[in-house]
Amino acid sequence: MDPSTAGRQIPVVVLAGFLGSGKTTLLNHLLRRRAGNRIAVVVNDFGAVEIDAMTVAGQVGSTVSLGNGCLCCAVDASELDGYLERLSRPAARIDIIVIEASGLAEPQELVRMILAGDNPRTVYGGLVEVVDAAEFDSTRRRHPETDRHLAIADLVVLNKTDRVTPVEHERVRGVIGELGPGAAVVSASYGRIDPGLLLDPATRPAEEEKVRQLSFEDLHAEEGEAHAYHPHAAYESLSYDEPAAMDPRRLMAFLDSRPEGVYRLKGFVDFGAADPDNRYAVHAVGRFLRFYPEPWPRGAGRRTQLVLIGTGIDRDALGKELTLCALTDEDAAKGADETAMWGVLRYVRSEPAAEEAADPV
Repeated sequence: MDPSTAGRQIPVVVLAGFLGSGKTTLLNHLLRRRAGNRIAVVVNDFGAVEIDAMTVAGQVGSTVSLGNGCLCCAVDASELDGYLERLSRPAARIDIIVIEASGLAEPQELVRMILAGDNPRTVYGGLVEVVDAAEFDSTRRRHPETDRHLAIADLVVLNKTDRVTPVEHERVRGVIGELGPGAAVVSASYGRIDPGLLLDPATRPAEEEKVRQLSFEDLHAEEGEAHAYHPHAAYESLSYDEPAAMDPRRLMAFLDSRPEGVYRLKGFVDFGAADPDNRYAVHAVGRFLRFYPEPWPRGAGRRTQLVLIGTGIDRDALGKELTLCALTDEDAAKGADETAMWGVLRYVRSEPAAEEAADPV
């Protein structure tokens, strides 16, 4: 894969959850509050996705073009690779692809297909499992595979929390934490999670934010907030900017034991003398981790810049842990260790594409 494409990869998010959990509601919320992003939604049955408050501008084959610039494709599992190829072409200008898992395949199989794909323009964006808090126990009885889905999820949306007592809410969160200890868990009502958990505006530099005219989307969002039953669950983010190079071993120890609640991490890492010719783009979601070495841009200052996104995170503690990963003067005096990068290189994608060192399932 050409490393220079790493920064332009489109995240492919798998959205799973059993009937009635609130996937459609969450998807509609995401489409309404997309912050200018172009979203491609891949489903296998248009009837299963009631995209309300959206105007269908036209239909070509099995692709519906929504009035807000988003796309909706009806496919089966055998067609998935082809659609990801089409949707990730630069001409489509798609920012994120969401695959609605119901009826396509087991979420685990969809994740495997994405990880094994050889499309350099896409990257795994995580498995989001939507859970009905009020029906959690009965869903587990009807669908024993629920436990397996939670075990491999990167983000669990505990939905319909307005329908349970605080005690029951905490009990269900506790069970989810035991079944999926590696997942970030966000509680929500009416599918209202903060889109920043999935979309990339939170990771864009501030200078990219432009003053713009108020759009229909903004007006619709304001009207929706006025009638909202509950505020949407927000994400938290930490921006880390370090001029000193990072110690590869210490940074990998941090990444291998990412604290609970950290759902996404991305940015660029300077490993100093361990690899003076390259900076490393890093992309992590849940337990998935990938590095992309690329030459330093001409004239760019050498520094590490990371953004961490999650829920319930301790930003001060995370900042201190990252600071401890930076090389000190004493480290620099020891010189470069030829084996220090071995842990990092495990997560640099090799060919063939199916060789996935960071496959989380």
